[in-house]
Amino acid sequence: MGIPGRYVKEEELKRMAGVIEYKPTAKYAYSAGQALSVFLKGLREGKIVGRTCNSCRRIMVPPREFCEYCHSPAGEWVELPGTGRVETASVSYISARRAKLREPEVVAIIRLDAPGYRGDEPDFPGIFHRLCGVTEEEVKGGKVFGARVRPRWRPEGERRGSITDIECFERW
Repeated sequence: MGIPGRYVKEEELKRMAGVIEYKPTAKYAYSAGQALSVFLKGLREGKIVGRTCNSCRRIMVPPREFCEYCHSPAGEWVELPGTGRVETASVSYISARRAKLREPEVVAIIRLDAPGYRGDEPDFPGIFHRLCGVTEEEVKGGKVFGARVRPRWRPEGERRGSITDIECFERW
């Protein structure tokens, strides 16, 4: 035999629990920190910069102060040419701000060309970004994987020090 009960209507619950309806107007501030600030400044200048790990020599893009793989301090700064190849790609129907897109866009992980890398290492310097000039059918057919790409930069006067200073990566 169970405990007798009844459903409570929403208005009754609010009255019983003393619910207060409130919409906060909170503002958030985020500090890029030392390493990411250098990366963002580089983007504003039309450069992609990374940082090597002192221990495992991995190049971190975006750069960090410590390597999350071996926990060693980061070392020297390195400028990458920005060119690379498409490691994987997907068709997205939702924008970065979670809104439904009228036209889908292609996003990809780009394996960046980097000094000292052969190109087949699993821990490659890479970046997640949009691809332009690529169709949904090319992605679904696997025709974009491995494609050589380079960044399409916004005009110099329009750059803000943001990842969107790279409009997209395009084939060449």
